[in-house]
Amino acid sequence: MVHAYVLMNVEIGTENDVLNRLKETPGVVESWIVFGVYDIITKVEAENSEKLKEFISKYIRKIEGVRNTLTLMPIEGFSK
Repeated sequence: MVHAYVLMNVEIGTENDVLNRLKETPGVVESWIVFGVYDIITKVEAENSEKLKEFISKYIRKIEGVRNTLTLMPIEGFSK
């Protein structure tokens, strides 16, 4: 299994709707509404990197209200 963190900007007022959609989406491990440059951070996982990229493009980026995303994929072997 591989995982990534997806940082999202969403339309004003859609934060809770987007968060609820994320919580219903298989492959989403955790999601938070946050303060700062981004509105929501979510942790996702998939079998491999290719499936993870496909999942983000096909599902996360298509959620109504999501304006843009930034995906952070950890480098294996460099964790605490």
